[in-house]
Amino acid sequence: MSPKTRTTRKAFAVIAATGILLAACGDDEEESTSTEAPAATEAPAATEAPAATEAPAATEAPAATEAPAEGDDPLAALYQECLDNGAKVNLIALPDEWANYKGILASFGEKYPGVEYPVASPDASSAEEMEAVQTLAGQDDMPDNVDVGPAIAIEMVAKGLFEPYKPTTIDEVPANLQGPDNNWTAAYYGIMAILTNTTIVEEAPTTFADLKDPKYKGLVALNGDPRESGSAFAGVMAASIANGGSADDILPGIQFFADLKASGNLGGTDVTKETVLSGETPIAIDWSYNLPGLLADLDAAGLTVEVNYPSDGVYGGFYGQGVVKDSPHQACSKLWAEHILSDEGALGYLEGGAIPARYEALSAAGLITEDMKANLPPAELISQVSFLTPDQIAAAKEVLAAQWGPMVADA
Repeated sequence: MSPKTRTTRKAFAVIAATGILLAACGDDEEESTSTEAPAATEAPAATEAPAATEAPAATEAPAATEAPAEGDDPLAALYQECLDNGAKVNLIALPDEWANYKGILASFGEKYPGVEYPVASPDASSAEEMEAVQTLAGQDDMPDNVDVGPAIAIEMVAKGLFEPYKPTTIDEVPANLQGPDNNWTAAYYGIMAILTNTTIVEEAPTTFADLKDPKYKGLVALNGDPRESGSAFAGVMAASIANGGSADDILPGIQFFADLKASGNLGGTDVTKETVLSGETPIAIDWSYNLPGLLADLDAAGLTVEVNYPSDGVYGGFYGQGVVKDSPHQACSKLWAEHILSDEGALGYLEGGAIPARYEALSAAGLITEDMKANLPPAELISQVSFLTPDQIAAAKEVLAAQWGPMVADA
């Protein structure tokens, strides 16, 4: 539950098709887990679909770092180019707890010594990432690479903000996790959950319907503004599915949150690590992979958390990562893209409870153990996930732009 956003971040994308959901909707049993996440079995490939606050300084670049000889490493030439052209990649909106970015960043530094990797505005939303790309254009602190929800990725492609790049592992990434013309590639995806601080809330809600109970007055938080945040958008889509909507109809989800606000159950605080630890957001609708990175902090604070995957609104989503066009450190940006899709990067996402895009290849290579699957949602729920098409995303954005303000935000 580390919101990748102050209006918190990201993702959207994935939605369980209405027909697939019927069995789950007719079942009263919800999938749930305490801080000990259930061991998931195989993570299926996703279903086919059409296609500044300063961050802490990264490790200091040693004065005489040299890349390994090209014959020793197929990416050696790219690494050397990175070292020769700034030895730095400007990243943005990557909270430590979000899908284990802390570990993934650390492994990047170990793998490519001498390359700095500062992360600006860790809690920024996808929309804020795009804004930073545009407002900082031509400056040395312009983002070199982004991690954005599909809606913003589509918008960035339309605006010509990506530099097409084809990672060396692209053939092991499902087609529906690849952007058009190699503009971006999704390195991971996940599923929506209801995360509850059971130190504060005695009985955790397990479905979207439960969130309407008067006993949760003021306790429910959506992770940001769905017009800007991928995770918040996903929460609204999941709520829509739970209330008779579909991939083509987000309005029931907007109405759900309008009703939740009118009843007083919807709180006004975005979900961040700080709000979770302070108890300000005791019930959060967010990605399940935001919990594993917080467990140590929660335990140290004497807090317990329960994660439930609501059967009435099964929804999952991915984030797309891409090289920013005309950014100052092109080679290092491509090196970062290679890392997050490498074995080390992919297993780092898995450790954080996210499903790496190259899951099937990693599994076939025997690199995934049963212990590594412990943070994943149940495989039977993951198998229900399919991705929204660009047209569905565009249509949902239009409805949100027109209705979220008058029905929820400004009501």
